[in-house]
Amino acid sequence: MRTRREMLLGSLTFPFASPAQEVPNPRIVVDTFEVVAPVTVVDAQGKYVNGLEAKDFVLYDMDKSQEIRMDVSFVPISLVVAIQANEAVEPVLPAIKKLGPLLENLVIGQAGEAAILKFDHRIKEITNGFTSDGKLFTKALQGIIPGSSTSAMIDTVFEATRMLRRRPNNQRRILLLIAETQDKGSEGRLREALLSAQVNNIIVYSININRFITTISKKMPPPRLDPLPPGARPVPPGAPLTPNTTAALSGYQGAAGNVVPLFVEMFKQVKGIFVPNPLEVFTQYTGGHEYSFINQRTLEEVVSSLGEELHSQYLLSYRPNTQDQGGWHDIRVVVARPNLKVRTRPGYWMASRPNG
Repeated sequence: MRTRREMLLGSLTFPFASPAQEVPNPRIVVDTFEVVAPVTVVDAQGKYVNGLEAKDFVLYDMDKSQEIRMDVSFVPISLVVAIQANEAVEPVLPAIKKLGPLLENLVIGQAGEAAILKFDHRIKEITNGFTSDGKLFTKALQGIIPGSSTSAMIDTVFEATRMLRRRPNNQRRILLLIAETQDKGSEGRLREALLSAQVNNIIVYSININRFITTISKKMPPPRLDPLPPGARPVPPGAPLTPNTTAALSGYQGAAGNVVPLFVEMFKQVKGIFVPNPLEVFTQYTGGHEYSFINQRTLEEVVSSLGEELHSQYLLSYRPNTQDQGGWHDIRVVVARPNLKVRTRPGYWMASRPNG
């Protein structure tokens, strides 16, 4: 029996140009593939810019200008929402469960579809495939309960990629991860999951669950019983020898509070500044964006902002004229208008062409 990681790697494909094939009338047959570059344009105030045309963009692949095509009509969305549902995120699950109507109205839009995954060490699809029925979103979200202590985020990206690559090519493929910034327990590797998402033109967005908030709001286990009788602990003269008195004076049974998790989490937060997290890698290298929230109101604002971005996005596609160059391909998009900022995927990986 293959391990989960072997099964994940078995589904990973890489784009490359095939060698010339011998036929009765000799001719060169080369397989080409299309690169999709999602482009978000904002002005100096950070507002999304609409109304641009293909002639307003110049796209460079390996510093070579490309012939681009821009979809002028709205492209329906195929969305996978992957929600971390382990014990660590239990305090924020009530807010996440209320996202059903927002997903339907603000993110999917007309003719869109979505599927919802939940994950801890297991990955489970809870909508029975893709659907555009908002009632099913709400029902599926309400059924989420916290699971184990692990969270296989990278393996979840593999599973979401498998689902999205089967959707029609005329659909925009979006993965939305609602999770902490750490992976705990995946068998797949980050680089391979990222390559799989890039090859299948999947844009990854994330709504980051703040580990600081989940740690300080985590339910503490019931205190252990004091192994010593009340009279075995020293108390001030005249104080009654009762369990409550000794616990209050000695700090036993949690009366003094447990601050160790708080300091550990503070250390992780600082360390995380210098070590890229998986969510940052997925979003940055697929052209997506990271969001974060602290309560129900800010979560709804984040989903609204995500919906606005998706419906203000430009999709530029092209067949690279640099397919003879293997390795990493840089993508750069320039807008021929002043004072505008552009965000797109920084590049993609091209496998080397086989010799022969």
